[in-house]
Amino acid sequence: MTRLLLTVAAFALTSGFVTSRSAKAQSFKVEKYDIKGEGGTDYVAVEPATGRVFVSRGTHMMIVEGGTGKVLGDIPNTPGVHGAGIATKHGHGFTTNGGDSTVTMFDLKTLSAIKQIKVTQGGLDGIMYDEPDDKIILTNHSRPIGTLTALDPKTGDIVATVELEDTAPEGAAADGKGHIFVNNESKNTIQVIDVKTWKATASWPLAPCEGATGIAYDKASDRIFSGCNNTSVVVDPNTGKVVATIKNGTRVDALAWDPSKKLIYIPNGGQGNVTVVHQDSPDKYTVIDTVTTFAGAKTIAVDTSNHNVYLFQPERGPAPAAPAPGATPPPAPGGRGRGPQGPIIAAWFMVIKT
Repeated sequence: MTRLLLTVAAFALTSGFVTSRSAKAQSFKVEKYDIKGEGGTDYVAVEPATGRVFVSRGTHMMIVEGGTGKVLGDIPNTPGVHGAGIATKHGHGFTTNGGDSTVTMFDLKTLSAIKQIKVTQGGLDGIMYDEPDDKIILTNHSRPIGTLTALDPKTGDIVATVELEDTAPEGAAADGKGHIFVNNESKNTIQVIDVKTWKATASWPLAPCEGATGIAYDKASDRIFSGCNNTSVVVDPNTGKVVATIKNGTRVDALAWDPSKKLIYIPNGGQGNVTVVHQDSPDKYTVIDTVTTFAGAKTIAVDTSNHNVYLFQPERGPAPAAPAPGATPPPAPGGRGRGPQGPIIAAWFMVIKT
């Protein structure tokens, strides 16, 4: 396991931002570990009770000790895996396997699979544990319309399916008051789901947000944070209105919120950094730092017990040379509109510490 260490200091803001007095000067230390292994990635998820981080790797899920980067285990046979939902109180975890439209339900102690759950709508992508309502929530890029699926975390049974307005629903967050908020990436909206009726009850436009993906809800300030490309937004759920905007980078695919620190972390895969934002008040936000990570790292998770923040991104070598004219090109990994990719030469598990 290779480890790199760098330290970045928080700095005063430029061009249109003023550092808030409430946002005390902070420094952010970034630790990088090469955890090896094959496969691309999508989401990372953390279990605060144990400090373990679940890292998706295309066909398997790696489990890493967050504080050290040590690989603790692996869950195989998860084709096209996107993410993990962790229901600690039930001792169960769940993975969304887009390759065969199943969810793997596994034992959190042994990491052994318990059963495969077929989701007929397909398009499995996002996943989260809705602790207030005690449900595992899936957001599916299904066709002809996107869907939300709710599972019982104790049994793995499907208890509800909700049709959404977009084929690209992304992150979901619960408010503990009977609502789930879902970001729709293509339509740039948040839909509100009533967990009693399992119906969509409202749709809120998020302009100037484009490509809404990651989402979090803060109970203390009663605000929703939506991660977007270039400009993320804060929404008042009482009105459905955007009350603040945050400048950040591109290729954002998640968002992390640390409520006790009042810090939002927005991963910018396009720039290989994370925008760190302090909540000064419910409607006022200050960018306090831009922390360098690694190009392409676009998903993120925070451990609210120790305040560590986690990202993951494979590093690839050069793509194979183009075949000679008339020759049959060899099979190569690609997908999602990408051409041939080079081999993985490192697998960077990153920890941001304050």
